[in-house]
Amino acid sequence: MRIAIIGLGEVGRCFAAPLHAAGFEVSVCEVRPAAAAEELAASMGVPIHPGPGAWLAEAQWVLSCVTGTTALPVLEAVLPHLANGASVADFTTASPAVKREAAAKAAAAGIRYVDTAVMGAISLNLVRTPLLVSGEGAGDFKAFMEQAGGRVQVIDGAKAGDAISLKILRSIFTKGMEALCVELLMSAEKQGVRSELYAQLADIDQTPLRSFMDMLVRTHVVHARRRAHEVHDAQGELTAQGLSSVVLPGVAQRFLATASALEHTPLPCDEPSVEQAIDWLLATAPTGS
Repeated sequence: MRIAIIGLGEVGRCFAAPLHAAGFEVSVCEVRPAAAAEELAASMGVPIHPGPGAWLAEAQWVLSCVTGTTALPVLEAVLPHLANGASVADFTTASPAVKREAAAKAAAAGIRYVDTAVMGAISLNLVRTPLLVSGEGAGDFKAFMEQAGGRVQVIDGAKAGDAISLKILRSIFTKGMEALCVELLMSAEKQGVRSELYAQLADIDQTPLRSFMDMLVRTHVVHARRRAHEVHDAQGELTAQGLSSVVLPGVAQRFLATASALEHTPLPCDEPSVEQAIDWLLATAPTGS
């Protein structure tokens, strides 16, 4: 199999060497190759192409490892050179909307398109970094990448754009938790109760994450006003410690928005399910939210 890699930054280099070592015929492309890219190409005995061109005609797969902002222009430059039935795996961080547009352009050209989301730190896990994929040809992508030691999870029945959507949603959760934990542990340490805090959170640690998340949303729509007061008190406590929060003001806005919506639109029942709670939140969200 012939595989072309567009972009020899950290991601492109990470997968080029294992694919070459696994016996695939690898060609590479980079507009401004760094020393590391030149060393890699030399070790594989291949030239670095300066841009898409006729050399792509025999590639069965193209791995696009460029930046998210250049994902669509690069795809548009690549497509005219590919044989009908070839496939593109888009490793970029382009938005779901851009990836869906890219998939449509690829399909119109007779090319399969696989939305590929990198779900870990390349520098730590290298070729074993988990990849989440969706779109036509995802199963075939998984098959050849695993021959090179890759770890690929296919979202069954999903379309292009779904993989990157899930990556972004995961980032919202993890980055939000990160910011909250920074403030939480700073405050706990300053008060000398950090060890005790871990013990007080043990019940959460023992609850399955999905159950915990669903419980928070179900009860949020019922108790938003009361909890908004608790958030206000928590902000005041941090301020008194000289640790003014940058996270809690946003939390307070979320609770107050829900409390305000409750004044105009009652819940469908006293104890809504998580599905009912989410539907109500979406129905009452301001336009553009």
